[in-house]
Amino acid sequence: MDGPADAYFQRPLWLQASCCGHVLWAYNVRHLDLAEAYVAAKLRERGELVPGAPTSLVERLPTWLKTAKNRAEVLRTIRRLRSTLPVGD
Repeated sequence: MDGPADAYFQRPLWLQASCCGHVLWAYNVRHLDLAEAYVAAKLRERGELVPGAPTSLVERLPTWLKTAKNRAEVLRTIRRLRSTLPVGD
């Protein structure tokens, strides 16, 4: 299967768009909210890192998405993806 897919149903994700030469995708509106909040934040504080402890979702975001030079484009793409959602979601 080409591109991001749902792990359970093995179907392509609906929320995906080209962004900065990559594919920006989200499972749902909460996932979009998390990415948007992280990318929009001017100060990104990290909690204490414990060796061997699982990493958080935002720590696993790709570097291109977290890079400040891509901030405006990533936020535009998130808004575009959000506009495809049914009203009320």
